Amino acid sequence: MQVQRSTSRRISIAFAALTALALVSTSMPANAFSPHSEVGVSGSTIKLGISVPLTGAAAPGYNKVPYAMKAYFDYVNANGGVNGRKIQLVIKDDAYSPALAKSVTNDLVLKDKVFALVGTLGTADNEATTKFVNDHKVPRLFINTGFSGFASAKKYPTTFPLFPSYAMEAKIMGKYIADNFPGKKVALIYQDDDFGADALKGFATAGTTFVAKIPYVSASQSDPTVVGKWIGTIVQSQADVAIMFGVSSATAAALGGAYKAGLAGKVQWILGSVGSDPTTIKTLAPTALPLLTGAIAASFLPSPADSSDPYVKLFQDVNAKYNNNAVFDNNVLVGMNTAMLTVQALRAAGKNLTRASLMAAISSKGSTWASAAFSPILYSGTSHVGYSGYWFGRLSGNGDSTPVDGAGKYVLYTTDSGSGAVVKATINRPALPEKGLPNN
Repeated sequence: MQVQRSTSRRISIAFAALTALALVSTSMPANAFSPHSEVGVSGSTIKLGISVPLTGAAAPGYNKVPYAMKAYFDYVNANGGVNGRKIQLVIKDDAYSPALAKSVTNDLVLKDKVFALVGTLGTADNEATTKFVNDHKVPRLFINTGFSGFASAKKYPTTFPLFPSYAMEAKIMGKYIADNFPGKKVALIYQDDDFGADALKGFATAGTTFVAKIPYVSASQSDPTVVGKWIGTIVQSQADVAIMFGVSSATAAALGGAYKAGLAGKVQWILGSVGSDPTTIKTLAPTALPLLTGAIAASFLPSPADSSDPYVKLFQDVNAKYNNNAVFDNNVLVGMNTAMLTVQALRAAGKNLTRASLMAAISSKGSTWASAAFSPILYSGTSHVGYSGYWFGRLSGNGDSTPVDGAGKYVLYTTDSGSGAVVKATINRPALPEKGLPNN
């Protein structure tokens, strides 16, 4: 009898516990989250990480990107976050050094335990961390480099580049030069790594020939002797057109050196998208202003001075409120555009957020998302190609960029990273989401 009473008591206790649990479950709000087991995700937060040069030769300009991203995330957080979760962004300095990029990426993943990396900058730096992110299956979103190799979904399964490739850019630039500067002598300064090699491939496909090709080692632009040799070579080559295919600090060094050599008004400068931010160039080399004025630059985003563009106007407003009203330029525009895409990716991945669901959402839905760029995103299950087009603007003395055909007249050139033709394309962007808050 004692055994029967003990057994009955245990059954009663168990029944009572189950009943209480059922009452708690039915009383929870429908949108409440259960504890989440994915790294970097809790019921209330999503932790992301970025590695960028906050110091070093390449830092000027690029050090604004992560804080612009954070500003847009803060704006989203103030408006409810993503499916009820607030975004946290952990920012690390890699000084544009592949070795340091490996170290801080390890820290972001293993110590800070971020859910995903976003906006990591530099071809060599992203190459250096690829094996690690592949091995740990860490999503690496919308990286800040145009190296064409990153579009391979097979080799870089967790990496999603966004910018048009440098091969595309160089091919488009070659077409533009052939059409607008026929018969002119062209010189090229380029960063001597995969960044520059991609550009050389694109120029070769376009059939562009050079009277001088001037490679430079990353970070050597801080050496006046090196810069002097660049400019001396351009003078000796008697180039009519000089292309600068490098980071903004290298562009500033080249234009400053060209001014000292008396080349103002004698050479038409054409700047790659990576190194053509006027505010950065003016800050680093005030003497470059006479050469910056009238320079032509390629871009895949609208001019940051074009307040008539709805994306630019939204980001300007967010910048004023959440980014201490920093000088609004290409770098801020890039950062906020990247953040907007990241929010759409996180929403599309669903409330039960996992790394696998995030990458699947980007591959299947990314091509439909709102973005400030003038060409669509081309992601698919087999390709991680992002944007594919550029327009050309002429820089003014105050650093604004106006389309070469006149204010508001953006002419988009698109192509691929291979042998495809360069064509003029119709601009057809998705409309800006209401209040700039995507709701997939």
